[in-house]
Amino acid sequence: MRALTWQSTGKVSVEEVPDPRIEEPTDAIIRITSSAICGSDLHLYNVLGAFLDKGDVLGHEPMGIVVEVGSAVSTLAVGDRVVIPFVIACGECYMCRKGLTTQCETTQNHQSGSGADLYGFSELYGSVPGGQAEFLRVRRADFNAYKVGQELADERYLFLSDILPTAWQGVQYAQVPEGGTLAVLGLGPVGQFAARIGRHLGHRVIAVDPVPERRAMADRHGIETFDLTDDILAELRDATDGRGPNSVVDAVGMEAHGNPGTSFVQSAVGALPDAIAKPLMKKAGVDRLAALHLAIDAVQRGGTVSLSGVYAGAADPMPLVTMFDKQIALRMGQCNVHSWRDELLPLVEDPSDPLGVEDLVTHRVRLDEAPAMYDTFNEKEDGCIKVVIQP
Repeated sequence: MRALTWQSTGKVSVEEVPDPRIEEPTDAIIRITSSAICGSDLHLYNVLGAFLDKGDVLGHEPMGIVVEVGSAVSTLAVGDRVVIPFVIACGECYMCRKGLTTQCETTQNHQSGSGADLYGFSELYGSVPGGQAEFLRVRRADFNAYKVGQELADERYLFLSDILPTAWQGVQYAQVPEGGTLAVLGLGPVGQFAARIGRHLGHRVIAVDPVPERRAMADRHGIETFDLTDDILAELRDATDGRGPNSVVDAVGMEAHGNPGTSFVQSAVGALPDAIAKPLMKKAGVDRLAALHLAIDAVQRGGTVSLSGVYAGAADPMPLVTMFDKQIALRMGQCNVHSWRDELLPLVEDPSDPLGVEDLVTHRVRLDEAPAMYDTFNEKEDGCIKVVIQP
């Protein structure tokens, strides 16, 4: 089959790779009908190459049609239409029963000290082949393959794989009080959905992003938007009675604008041989923290900062004196997709489309065009907000 593969930092290509096959009786094979490029894919593209091998198949936002099932699969049949969460969990262990499927003890990566296996996301999370491909092996398919209807377009369902529940969890973790204000930093795909979810739940939502096209998209959904300027902290406070928003969702993460020194260090470490780069990243890796520091500075005293954007630094300097003094609550983590998808499915299928899932995709491409779209998405060019690949 054809699949999008990592080749080196800043380079991906579509190659012929072996077809997936049933390896365990609990497996299923799906034919991919849609897959998406995620902001987390850019972390692999730009920074985390030391933990990838040439030829690794990327992608963790797929859906498709079941074409084969293992002998122990009981809830799926050939022809079923399914969405695949980026997390591979068992559904039975202590953590899964608590709803923390990203911490699944069955697929947890003890060797790297990381959580559950993830599709298409480096050796830190199991080196599992991803879904930017023609076919995908789905492990523990009864729990992980989420059956959806046949009538609606893929884009109504596709984002249940990652970014929609990620945004939902981010807003839930933000603990916005009744009548409170939620600020969203970053209006990429997760930030767009977090802002819309905040509005849907009845909160006032303000959002910050330097890209005009992203602000314009959020404006369409009733979000108050701000450019990322040198005065943004003052502007956020002025918009919230001088106190700052009650809650902030950081939907940017490790590759925030700013921090040029850290950006240089990330690039320099990424250029080192893997044997040197890996221990450096694990022990001394740092992130670009402009968004996180803005969230901490902007949030109201006694408020909550929720991190939906991914961070990977092991030695990030944190302003603990400010966090302690302001009595800030901090919530974070990979999304426990399985815990939210039943709650989100009715919203996705609602004819009124309350979360605007049909107003997110800006680029639709065939698999062969995907490598060029990585560059476009990475550089925020051509109004690119969300890319869907249809093999």
